[in-house]
Amino acid sequence: MTAPKHRHRPDIEGLRAVAALLIAVYHIWFGTVSGGVDVFLLLTGFLITGSLVRAMEREGRIDYAAFWTKLVKRLFPAGAVVLGAVLVMTYLFFPRSQWMTVIDDVRAAVLYYGNWHLALGSVDYMAENAAASPVQHFWSLAVQGQFYLLWPLLITAAGLVAVWLGTRVRRAALVAVGAVFAISFAYSLWITSTEPVWAYFDTGARLWELALGGLLALVVHRVNLPGRLRTAAGWVGLAGLVLCGFVIGDSLPYPGYASLWPTLAALLIILAGAGEADNSRLSANRLLSLRPLTWLGGHAYTLFLWHWPVLIVYLELTDRVKPSLTGGFMVLGSSFAAALATSWVIDGGVNRVTRRLRTPSWSLAAGVLFIVPVLVAGALWGQSIERDRQLRIELSSNPLAYPGAAVRLDQDLAENLPLLPIYPDTTTVARDTIDQTRECNALADQTEVVTCEFGDLDSDHTIALVGSSHVRHWFQALETLSDQHGWRLVTMTKNACQFSTEVQHYRGSEYVECAEWNDNVMAELAELKPDTVFGLASLTSRRSGPEEYVPEGFVERWRQLDQLGIDVVAVRDTPRFSFRVPDCIDRNDRSECSEPRSNSMSDEAPFKELANVPHNTRFLDMTDYLCQDGVCHGVIGNQLVYYDTNHFSYAFSQSLAMVMEPYLLEAIGHAVPEGGLTLFDSAMAGHESDLAPVAAEERDDSVL
Repeated sequence: MTAPKHRHRPDIEGLRAVAALLIAVYHIWFGTVSGGVDVFLLLTGFLITGSLVRAMEREGRIDYAAFWTKLVKRLFPAGAVVLGAVLVMTYLFFPRSQWMTVIDDVRAAVLYYGNWHLALGSVDYMAENAAASPVQHFWSLAVQGQFYLLWPLLITAAGLVAVWLGTRVRRAALVAVGAVFAISFAYSLWITSTEPVWAYFDTGARLWELALGGLLALVVHRVNLPGRLRTAAGWVGLAGLVLCGFVIGDSLPYPGYASLWPTLAALLIILAGAGEADNSRLSANRLLSLRPLTWLGGHAYTLFLWHWPVLIVYLELTDRVKPSLTGGFMVLGSSFAAALATSWVIDGGVNRVTRRLRTPSWSLAAGVLFIVPVLVAGALWGQSIERDRQLRIELSSNPLAYPGAAVRLDQDLAENLPLLPIYPDTTTVARDTIDQTRECNALADQTEVVTCEFGDLDSDHTIALVGSSHVRHWFQALETLSDQHGWRLVTMTKNACQFSTEVQHYRGSEYVECAEWNDNVMAELAELKPDTVFGLASLTSRRSGPEEYVPEGFVERWRQLDQLGIDVVAVRDTPRFSFRVPDCIDRNDRSECSEPRSNSMSDEAPFKELANVPHNTRFLDMTDYLCQDGVCHGVIGNQLVYYDTNHFSYAFSQSLAMVMEPYLLEAIGHAVPEGGLTLFDSAMAGHESDLAPVAAEERDDSVL
């Protein structure tokens, strides 16, 4: 069972160089899929499978310690250098609002679960407006890292089966790898058609590309194409790979069928160079074997690592969406220089030292010594952010210093309000807001109703909060009012799903899960029989134009609730900004983070023009507390209003309870409690003396 002769393939190094250049070029200038990552995955499967099977054929076993520690020494140092640099660049150039996200992303990248981390973020509707992560490209390295753990075990199992059946290791491995290919490819087609955003990062949806490379490694020694066919296959493969980004771009769900294009193109190139060496000057493989390309192929890994964070930093510093031609060359040149420097440090330093220390433990130590400082730095930075967060929480305990929306209720308070550090902290506001209702909300792919109850569960008055995320962000206001007035609050919300009878769409497709969820909500409400349903009265949108409107499906739902004897309080939708408000706050003076109301809202509330409004429906319009003189603000009463472009922060939502209280009480037919004390009166009582010391000591943000 002698292993087939293994021939060095310089054209594969050249193919790696082409793949890395395509990834960088398409990311920098076109912002689309290039197919280069798919080539890297296929080459990883090709090289690793061939190496493991040859080891089984030679020695009857795989040295796991040697295999994994060599990978650690080869991959970890360069990756850790880039990730450490990303932390530094984030601190120097990125707004505070992105710090915690980058820290979490770096941790996931270091520990090789970055693809799952990004997959979970990609399906989180409430995080859709998040900025691109500077380590987003590490997802493919995570997929490869998980492959490195799985594949030696698979080949070992194939070897044991071969011994048991008395057959060749290569034949058993061919069956095992073929089975993985078939299962993964079928799964990829299914998950790409149902959850394309998730599928992009899913290891299961990508494993077939590595397995395809593995299948090729197991049969390539038998391939020896005729000269002309060899030449044609090489050029067709190379041309197909270069054109992949233009043909596919972002027009097709990925990976799925579309990823066959780059993988089959790479397969043709590898097959064209198989068998007897091709000395034809006209062959693509001869081109790929030229010294400049093979040299660049040796630096393809570090070029891949650097190009994306350099691009993101460039876009951050220039405030551009896409680089200019000149800017793109600056990004590419800077990435290449950083890649060479990193390769020089790693190859010239780490590898020279560890080459003398050949034991697996030293190779492992060399890799670990690089990633530990990155993890420690991220952890210490995270602790510093948490201390800052706690300090802002302490400062915010004085409602005279942090009144939020309630600042509109007192002219003297508004005129004398000191300029204090903004609360909540932009670094953690998104996470803190989403976490408060995360377990009480249905995700996009869910159809069942997720309910949570708050306030007095035995109350005589029940309010149901029903609808999309623009209903969900009123939760803190209603919870505060429910606690104040002894109501029972029940939440029924779902991502991107309006409480409406109309057909809705999400990410370009009909939102069938939303329609089913709506039906289930109506059944739940018919059984629960709340006194009041709190939902939206209108929709604002920057995507379909600035015109605010009332969907007919809203009105139909109100009529259905009227038939059930349930009252409706419908609140006007909120403004939508063209920028992430926390990012703007971190980059500019807070006064600059405003936008004209007319950009996303009508001059008059559209429900005022409705005819035949059901008798059970009352309307609330809080716009005057969000916008003044036609301008909507990102900071009101020292509180951050939005945690992204259009969703309230948890603190500002809570402050809205004070301004909503009389309007909501009137809408549901309740009177202010005896004594006449409102939430605003109760909150301000006893704090007047706190304002002066806070204003004197904490006026400047530098205290933080």
